[in-house]
Amino acid sequence: MENGGTTQEIVKVTYKTGDYAGEVVDRDERRILVKILSVLKHPTQGDLHHPYDPDVPLFHERRALAYTEKVWIPRQGVEPYRGEVIAYADSLKRALGAEIEQIDRLNRWSARCLEQLDTLRKDYGY
Repeated sequence: MENGGTTQEIVKVTYKTGDYAGEVVDRDERRILVKILSVLKHPTQGDLHHPYDPDVPLFHERRALAYTEKVWIPRQGVEPYRGEVIAYADSLKRALGAEIEQIDRLNRWSARCLEQLDTLRKDYGY
């Protein structure tokens, strides 16, 4: 990507369970500073040590990084990104929608499981 005669290095990074496309701004021997341009995957909600458990003492809310927010990422967590960099607002809307759809699918799966288990419970005579 060209910008005023300089080449932008676009990368994919994961930060606190979210995936992003961003521009490399700076680097040192251990880390790379990335300016966020697009949200690829919205961060996961809840306690990562107890997935799918709503009854934890602290149910984490994780917001997506903001447009042009800069974040230091360990070098091993940065990879080249060759996909389309979608406008931030559109990418956030897509990523949030995908996360909601995944949770909805999990809710529907749970409901079907409960129906099946209720049938089995009756079959077992309990």
